[in-house]
Amino acid sequence: MMIRQHIIFSGRVQGVGFRYRAVNAARMYRVGGWVRNLPDGRVEAELEGTEDSISQVILAVERGTYVSIDNMWVRNIPATGETSFCVKDEE
Repeated sequence: MMIRQHIIFSGRVQGVGFRYRAVNAARMYRVGGWVRNLPDGRVEAELEGTEDSISQVILAVERGTYVSIDNMWVRNIPATGETSFCVKDEE
């Protein structure tokens, strides 16, 4: 079953390759959506796929050498059918 999650990540998540890793992992695990930096130092993302594929994307990003996720705020939102993944401009 396809789900979509809106997630805010905090911690050491900017300037460490977070968005680059998210794009690569999302494409590998066939997850749609987007990711962007927020002005306050957090990262915002929407991920659409199976629950397992979304978890795999998050794990792949967490394994980044300099990435350190302190908190994640996750909210389920309606799936849109999006299959591509991109970096959005900062808010």
